[in-house]
Formats: sequence, structure tokens, C-alpha cells
Amino acid sequence: MFMNTRLPATVGRTDLLPDGSDADFRRLLHGLMSYGRMIDEIRAGFGTLLGVSGIQYEILMAIQRLEGETGVAVSDVAAWIRRSGTFVTNEVRSLMHRRLVEKGKDAADGRKVLLGLTNDARTRIAALSPTQIEVNDLLFEAISEVEFREFGEIVARLLPCGERATIRMDAIVRERLVAEP
Repeated sequence: MFMNTRLPATVGRTDLLPDGSDADFRRLLHGLMSYGRMIDEIRAGFGTLLGVSGIQYEILMAIQRLEGETGVAVSDVAAWIRRSGTFVTNEVRSLMHRRLVEKGKDAADGRKVLLGLTNDARTRIAALSPTQIEVNDLLFEAISEVEFREFGEIVARLLPCGERATIRMDAIVRERLVAEP
């Protein structure tokens, strides 16, 4: 009834094919996807506790990390979370409506808009900190300090690869959709 056939390879780099099989690659990829979904759910939970969506929570955290004393440009927030400036601008509108983000002008370049957290946002985020600590400690409880640093370095190297792969995938999909009658 069931046939045990060899599955077609999903990766071609020999470094990723120990013993000529992509089974370890598939296991890693599926594990990363599952972990990513869990992180998305946690992000959404943090957002819910702040009264915003998961992506809005991520934007608030980016602004908090990047704003310094003078604020942060939309483009810098967009680069940090790897989304378009237009996307961030639209989400920031909602956060401004909720009075969690405010805009100001760059003193050096009056055309440039800078973002900053409101006092209400800072208060809410500070109150969330114990929950963030509890959940994030659980999220990474299985790795040591050395592994944490190595993992961070690996992720930093993989992000540009992911961006290139995403751009290529988008192009392939567009090409195939145009080619189909």
C-alpha cells in the first residue's frame, strides 16, 4: 500500500547533505519553522498584554532599543525588523492613535521624521518586563552562554541569506505565475 521511495533532495550544497541525504536539513528546517511559529505566538502574547498586535509589539520594542535620546527614523525601525518603511509607517499610525508612539523632527534634517515612545508606552513596557524575562528565559533555557553567542552569530550570518532567498523565491513565483496560461 505505502511505498518507501527516496524523496527528492531539497538542498544541493554537499555541506548540507551528510551521507548524501537531506534528512538532517529537512529536520532542521522544520524545527526552525516550528520554533519561529512559537516565537510569533509569544510575540503576539506580549502584544496582547500591551493592547497591540504582535507586529506592533515588535515595532515598539525596536523603537525602544533604537530611539536613544533623539528618536529613531522609520527607515531604521524598518531595517531592524526587516519590513518595508511603508509597512512600519502604517503600523506606527495605529500606535500613534493609541498614544504609544510620538513623532518629532530631526534637529539636523528637518525633513526627517523621528519616532519615540510615549511615557504611557514606557510604563506599559516596564510593567511587561517580568513576563518578558520569565518567557524569554524559558524560550532559551536549553542553551549555554557560549551557545547563545554562537547562535546569535549564526543567525546574523543567515539573515542576509534569508533575504536573498526570499527575493529569489518571489521572483520564481512571479515567473511561474506569468508563464502559466
